[in-house]
Amino acid sequence: MELCDEERVLALAGRSAGHDLSVLVARGRCSHRRPGRGAQRRRDTIAAEPVTCRAALSTALEHRLIDGRAFAAELLDSVRAEVGDLRSRGQEVGIATVLVGDDYAASVYQRRIDRHARESGIISRPVGMPADATFGEVVGKIAELDVDPEITGILVLRPLPDHLDDARVFRRLPVLKDVEAQHPENAGLLALGMPRFVPSTPAAAFHMLDRYMVSIGRDPRTAYDGLDLVLVGRSNNVGKPAAILGLQRNATVISAHKHTYEAGRLATHTARADILIVAAGVPGLITGEHVQPGAIVVDIGINPVTGPDGKTRLVGDVDTESVLPIVRAVSPVPGGVGPITDAWVLRNTVLAARAVASRGR
Repeated sequence: MELCDEERVLALAGRSAGHDLSVLVARGRCSHRRPGRGAQRRRDTIAAEPVTCRAALSTALEHRLIDGRAFAAELLDSVRAEVGDLRSRGQEVGIATVLVGDDYAASVYQRRIDRHARESGIISRPVGMPADATFGEVVGKIAELDVDPEITGILVLRPLPDHLDDARVFRRLPVLKDVEAQHPENAGLLALGMPRFVPSTPAAAFHMLDRYMVSIGRDPRTAYDGLDLVLVGRSNNVGKPAAILGLQRNATVISAHKHTYEAGRLATHTARADILIVAAGVPGLITGEHVQPGAIVVDIGINPVTGPDGKTRLVGDVDTESVLPIVRAVSPVPGGVGPITDAWVLRNTVLAARAVASRGR
């Protein structure tokens, strides 16, 4: 029987769960039968649910999109409550975001942090500096914010202009206000499993995964045990911390990067992933041919793309439309990891304020 496009997608969605679908076109519905043992997925811990009728196709695929906004809203509610508690005891909570230059994605992020901070009762100090600002000017601004009693968290936004050495700048951050763990001391504490702060983006990715595991009946304390977790991207602020967080959850962690891609081996690794986290900065890098059925995919990419209408929008590193019928779940861009990241950096700012309060400053 010849299948229409919709029915092919439906069949593909069903196969992603390890089910063989028979589409009954004449009757306007479909049925499914379970495969034999030979077709069972090698690991059923995160196998996808079958899509069992054409009318349910759109809803079923929609349910595979992880709603990061819902998880972020819960975190922001918690942040607001903690801010209220601290302020009732005379301790202000404040965040300063330092943007050097005019990077589009970084400026969008700065505006989001400013809005969420103000809505949460947190003092917000967005700082803009010209792209040609010198090292001395940037670290001078950091020193100024360090002695400001209203500011409990300082975030230097990436990317910095090429003439500024990230590592030199981050070494000048006060460790107790370094809410992104960019200072070597905080990065080292994270690597040793004793974090003062967990960087917001990888923390957001795993918060999303933990909550998703709960939603499908898995205990996040054991859900990752032995699973293949593949990371695409090895940046100091996302890829490397994410690898640490994955290892702490007992996953088998594989780090893929530019040289993996250039060697033609990216798909070799991503196609074995039970959990795939992508933070490469390449729009649409991961497609359906890079994932295995039933995988969980977390898209951390934030790439500004200008459309035919001349408007700029943000897209991820994953071609969501391509992977959606195959995987168990995927986080969209926007609306996935991003909102949780915003909430997490404010959570870290609250933690920093609590540390200040405990020292009696």
